[in-house]
Amino acid sequence: MAHPISAFQAAYISIEVLIALVSVPGNILVIWAVKMNQALRDATFCFIVSLAVADVAVGALVIPLAIIINIGPQTEFYTCLMVACPVLILTESSILALLAIAVDRYLRVKIPVRYKSMVTPRRAAVAIACCWIVSFLVGLTPMFGWNNLNKMQRTQELNGSHTEFVITCQFETVISMEYMVYFNFFVWVLPPLLLMLLIYLEVFNLIRKQLNKKVSSSSNDPQKYYGKELKIAKSLALVLFLFALSWLPLHVLNCITLFCPSCQTPHILTYIAIFLTHGNSAMNPIVYAFRIKKFRTAFLQIWNQYFCCKTNKNATSTTMAETGN
Repeated sequence: MAHPISAFQAAYISIEVLIALVSVPGNILVIWAVKMNQALRDATFCFIVSLAVADVAVGALVIPLAIIINIGPQTEFYTCLMVACPVLILTESSILALLAIAVDRYLRVKIPVRYKSMVTPRRAAVAIACCWIVSFLVGLTPMFGWNNLNKMQRTQELNGSHTEFVITCQFETVISMEYMVYFNFFVWVLPPLLLMLLIYLEVFNLIRKQLNKKVSSSSNDPQKYYGKELKIAKSLALVLFLFALSWLPLHVLNCITLFCPSCQTPHILTYIAIFLTHGNSAMNPIVYAFRIKKFRTAFLQIWNQYFCCKTNKNATSTTMAETGN
């Protein structure tokens, strides 16, 4: 028999549903904007689409699974493990997409002349595919054996229980904290975040060097190019900062759980950390809308063309075509 949902669980579920209702449409709008607007078709925006796909999956898949785990159904071990692993896959996919975006911005300012010949759509697609393959391998590692199955079986044997091995499905019950800290955090989260920090510092350094150069009146194009790159780099660095701000608290709590088993972490802090991780998937479209003019224009055009008066449809279609050229 399932336990009745408490008032606290009802509040948790309501907040999670609200995050999903913001995240899914917002990130679908990002994908839609890139698909429709020719001006958003370079490699950077392809990587942004990959990030948006992961964020859509967080809202449409991870949040419903998180709600199921919060309720704590009675399941078999590997069934629960399959419910817990998608968040690991999508977190890693987001990190690698952010890393690809950072590398792409670095190449745009380091080798602007050779950039288009080096970063082709085919190579960008290969990079995205590699990011997702690595994400699945990292996220599914618990399915390959690095989990709490043996630990739970030993506990059951010590208790003298010989009943069918059924557990209350909770994330910490099936996912090894050693995996979460030593492998997930110390290998696949923290180093990429530090690497991205160094990359963006170098990007800003290179851009400022170019903007500080004395230029003649006939050399406005480089100044315009690097000025635009500075604006976009700031926006994408903000996306990275929000990702780190959203995910680091939960990883810090995991470290406390592993290294200080006797420490009692207030449940409210854990829930706040979880809300931050899920809420991050809803933040990026808002950043794009306010910080990147191409996205803001594309969002407004989609709104006018598909959600406002149909009498304006032809006019907005013409405007979008002109903007894309």
